Amino acid sequence: MCEGVFSQCPLLLPQDLRGRVYDGFIRAQEKDFRLRVILPTDLQLQNARLECSWQLKNVLQGYLHLLKQRLQHSPNLSSFMMELKTILDTALKNTNSIEASPAPQYYSCLVSDIENLGWDKLLFVDDEFRTIKLKIKDSSGREHVIVVSLSAKYPYKAPDCCVDLPVAFSVSWTPQSNIQDIYNQVLSTLESLKSFWDTLDEIDAKTWVLEPEKPTRSATMRRIAIGNNVSITIDLDPRHPTMLPECYFLGAEHVVQPLKDKLNSKVHLWDPEVDVLQNFKAILETDFPSKSDFEKSDFTMDCGICYAYRLDSAIPDQVCDDPHCAQPFHQACLYEWLNGLPSSRQSFNIIYGECPYCTKPITLKLLNKPF
Repeated sequence: MCEGVFSQCPLLLPQDLRGRVYDGFIRAQEKDFRLRVILPTDLQLQNARLECSWQLKNVLQGYLHLLKQRLQHSPNLSSFMMELKTILDTALKNTNSIEASPAPQYYSCLVSDIENLGWDKLLFVDDEFRTIKLKIKDSSGREHVIVVSLSAKYPYKAPDCCVDLPVAFSVSWTPQSNIQDIYNQVLSTLESLKSFWDTLDEIDAKTWVLEPEKPTRSATMRRIAIGNNVSITIDLDPRHPTMLPECYFLGAEHVVQPLKDKLNSKVHLWDPEVDVLQNFKAILETDFPSKSDFEKSDFTMDCGICYAYRLDSAIPDQVCDDPHCAQPFHQACLYEWLNGLPSSRQSFNIIYGECPYCTKPITLKLLNKPF
């Protein structure tokens, strides 16, 4: 299947050995569009998930029903990619024919709007004056970027607006609206998320965050080191950042279980008036290793199978339960290892086998991650 996909889209590359995840670009009319294809564990194309850039989503907006239909009836991914390229090519031709050149007043109107906003806020404008990037700061001094894609019918037709946010954002627009209105609406949204980013900034500053390595402003998740091969992953609600977040522990069971027990028994003590870190410290009765006292290398042991720390974007999140071993592994590496052992067995989403290092029993609970 990989060879067939490669022949159709040479820039769309498999991200795992089973061919479940493809990431890269699809090309049409000398334009590259970012695309990610994620197949389910049974590799059935009908249940595949497509993730794409906002540019590609805009081009295919009127063809979504056709895409879903072809996804259901294509015999394989290679065939679907061929049909997707055909649909994309048609969509681009129709877009180019419908989108007329801007009227002369378009440019004078846009320049006037930018001038009223302030040229110091303009980061970028393309050669056709159809895409502009604006810089904006929230009240805490965090810098953000607004990407505005303008129609030839601006200001009568609402522009597309893209901002790196953890919540959905859409512009409220009328024919009398302008760039300043977009700026003000984004600023209002940024201020509504101040507490959320304050919380994450404190976590980033006071703890060792293992994942994500370079978090974007839209990222709501943090995996925080608690100790050697022990961590907690939290996922904050952007609208209620001081409430108890979704969380789970990663590490050897003999270390993780006492932490789970403390959290379950003291969850009623969570205080939304207190910051997230302070709540976790009180409930778990532990301090998070600080950057002043520890190095990141203290918590970044390589995988015992591939001997690397990062595998694509993943880091080791499975640990042997034997306290004398405690060797970490990537979930994907451990899955491939156990899958190749004749003695391994699987029950639902749990695989039972032997640790590659100490041969003691080890279990792998599949978390529906792509590999």
